[in-house]
Amino acid sequence: MSSMQLLPYKQQVSSLLRLGLPIVVGQLGMIILGLADTIMIGHHSTEELAAAAFVNNVFNLAIIFATGFSYGLTPLIGMLQGGGNTQGIGRVFRNALAANASVAVLLTAVMYTVYCFVDKLGQPEELLPHIRPYFVLQLISLLFIMLFNGFRQFAEGLTDTRTPMWILLGGNALNIFGNYLLIYGSFGFPEWGLFGAGVSTLVSRIVMLLVFIGVVAVARRYKVYREAILRSRFNRNDFIQLNALGWPIALQMGMETAAFSLSAIMVGWLGSIPLAAHQIMISVSTIGFMVYYGMGAALAVRVSHFMGQKDFPNLRRAVNSGMGIILSLAIVASLFFYLVRTPIIYSFTEDHEVMIVVSSLIFSLIVYQFGDALQITFANALRGTTDVKPMMWIAFFSYFIVALPVGYLCGFTWGGGVVGVWVAFPAGLFTAGFLFWLRFRYRLQQLMKK
Repeated sequence: MSSMQLLPYKQQVSSLLRLGLPIVVGQLGMIILGLADTIMIGHHSTEELAAAAFVNNVFNLAIIFATGFSYGLTPLIGMLQGGGNTQGIGRVFRNALAANASVAVLLTAVMYTVYCFVDKLGQPEELLPHIRPYFVLQLISLLFIMLFNGFRQFAEGLTDTRTPMWILLGGNALNIFGNYLLIYGSFGFPEWGLFGAGVSTLVSRIVMLLVFIGVVAVARRYKVYREAILRSRFNRNDFIQLNALGWPIALQMGMETAAFSLSAIMVGWLGSIPLAAHQIMISVSTIGFMVYYGMGAALAVRVSHFMGQKDFPNLRRAVNSGMGIILSLAIVASLFFYLVRTPIIYSFTEDHEVMIVVSSLIFSLIVYQFGDALQITFANALRGTTDVKPMMWIAFFSYFIVALPVGYLCGFTWGGGVVGVWVAFPAGLFTAGFLFWLRFRYRLQQLMKK
């Protein structure tokens, strides 16, 4: 280890930005797609917009869970590449597709059960004819999402973050164009409304997967892995390892998402105006989260490469660099949210009462950017070292034992209203970030003793 060169911070930062910025662009593209979907469906019919909001909220947890599971592949690929094990990369990737497909089948079965009881979930009767077909299309999409995620994490683990970015942006463009054709019945296509939006989304997800398969099949940079991928067979050890990494990450991300959803339920107890303000602020905060998580994903790749090389001094320096970048992004996001708060609010609503409540939440939004940055940095640092089981327990403690009770106490017991409920977010995120940091310090100390 002493013969390994300690890379300067400038080089670490440059490598992280080169890896992370394409991921960030792809993530922001997904936000733009979500906004475009909402606007286009909303212009067709209010009932369809309400139905889409219900189905998307139901599926959001499943998709976050699925994405979290697929993240288990990245550190394995990164470590194998860091150690120069080309055959192992092809074998693990092949088994990851099998693992992802298995989880997709499981999630599809769970969501199909929800579908069977959709009429018992308290939704207005007039929405059910729109909800049911759109729900089925989302259900079919789950397998394609999981397989695409397998290819995406494979590419990102090999430091190829540009290919997933371009495929995501192309898929988003195809989805928006398909929406225009099938929601409104343009150029002679049938006017299917919300069902058309679901068809467009399903087709774009299938096309993105097929394009990724084509890239891996023909691109020169993947040639060295193709033979190993084709010759590999089911490997029990790989399958167990992928599940051992994937489930804790999926549960950690799922619990974080569930805590936010439960907080929304608490805000709903306060009335429609606080709930509308809450939804606006959550939509705005997603921008920051996606940017930080894009850089966090790049950090996990860098950390996994240094793990494969057993280069722990550079691993620590990579995490310090990642922390600096993500905190800088949090400062920029906070300034942006504060300086353009009025135009942001106007872009969502002109209701004066809602605007007053949104304005009162700006400070909480800014504070929680730094908790989000902290927990994303060290969650991804731990993911890169494959130390993921403690993350699951830390997430449970931070979000269910700390955040939700704090939100209830501040919002209801102590009469803080929606501002009090929002105290839960920085409380949970800072707790998670601090505990992830402590765990990473311990993990690094153990690695450097070896």
